[in-house]
Amino acid sequence: MNISHRENSLFCGRFEGRLLFLLLLLLAPVSMLRIEAQEQVRIWQAGNDTRLTTSRMDFTDDGSTLTIGSNTFDTGLVDSITVVHTVTVTYDGGTATVDMGHAPGVTATVDGAHVNILSTNVKSELEFVLQGTSAHGSLTYDGPLKCKFYLNDLNLTSDRGAAIDIQCGKRVDLILVDGTDNYLTDAAGGEQKAALYCKGHLEVEGGGSLTVKGNTKHAIATKEYMQLKKSTGSITVIGAVSDAMHVGQYFLMSGGKVTLSGQSGDGLQVETMTLDDDVTPNPDKENNGMMFIRGGSLDITAANTDTKAIKAPADMIVTGGTFTLLASGDGSRGIQVTGNMTINEDDNKTLMQIRATGTTYEDPVTDESTRCMGIKVKGNLTIEAGTIQIANKGKYSYGIKVDGVYTKSANATVQANVKTD
Repeated sequence: MNISHRENSLFCGRFEGRLLFLLLLLLAPVSMLRIEAQEQVRIWQAGNDTRLTTSRMDFTDDGSTLTIGSNTFDTGLVDSITVVHTVTVTYDGGTATVDMGHAPGVTATVDGAHVNILSTNVKSELEFVLQGTSAHGSLTYDGPLKCKFYLNDLNLTSDRGAAIDIQCGKRVDLILVDGTDNYLTDAAGGEQKAALYCKGHLEVEGGGSLTVKGNTKHAIATKEYMQLKKSTGSITVIGAVSDAMHVGQYFLMSGGKVTLSGQSGDGLQVETMTLDDDVTPNPDKENNGMMFIRGGSLDITAANTDTKAIKAPADMIVTGGTFTLLASGDGSRGIQVTGNMTINEDDNKTLMQIRATGTTYEDPVTDESTRCMGIKVKGNLTIEAGTIQIANKGKYSYGIKVDGVYTKSANATVQANVKTD
């Protein structure tokens, strides 16, 4: 008996699942279900899933036990089984091949090593594996549902636009496969927003590495929020015409090692979404413009005039993490927060080491001057725990400048000159 390749559950619910098993066994000549080809299946139990690659599932005569390879499951404890639809794109110099598997409602257009994939399926979530090397390739994807992209030793340089352009406006999981090194570079002089662009929410995980260079605008950009999970390996930007990482809505970092340098604009910048963006009915309820750092490390250099290593247009909340920031450009800032900033150690130890070595920047148009600073907060700054060390070596530079109320707990260590209004 064949199983259709759908993301829909093959069976749902413990009682209903057992009855469906029995029905399938009565219809089948043997106590076995065969999938049309070697595929990955997900066995769901209490919200957790086990992934297995198989073309066959065997049951006991009464349907109480399911065996896949060397794995045995009590069917009464299985909530559902789904087939994982995987599309694999392999780059090889000036060409690319696409293995569609049995992904429903998916089409691919290949021009040399430039791949355009379109999904019209409104039921099946897809996974993509991107691998290989090309100096003249790219990947563009659009589809209606959330999806996953696995970078598996991918080295991709585009000569037409973005290296990876994900036009899906839903949640997109970007997995850096453990043990892999991945590189993305876009074409110069294009209209793309970044070498790696995601129209939706980008959630990054996996212990591999990713190195990106943006030759037209940003290196990495998302229209909506970006999240780095605890398992994230390393993300490195080695250059960008504008910002190294430009994030819409909000930025959440729980782990990973982020190193940003060589950008002409800001290092890590969050921007606020507006109602005109037509992305969310009420941006004010979606942490709009905020930044959350809970762990991992940030090593960022702001070397150009009037740039920021980290820029948040609303509140910034730090509950852990290691910051190594250099503000070397005239008028540059290690951290600039338009709203309020809170520093604590709720999730991990917090260590901020910032050097402000630039001097004052004089705007040639307005004649306004901007001082180089370690941290500039326009709202209130509350430091409840952690260690903050700021060396302001540049002429007229500040360590910390707070326009609102500055509060420091006895649990915190602050080694910096602090100026308040």
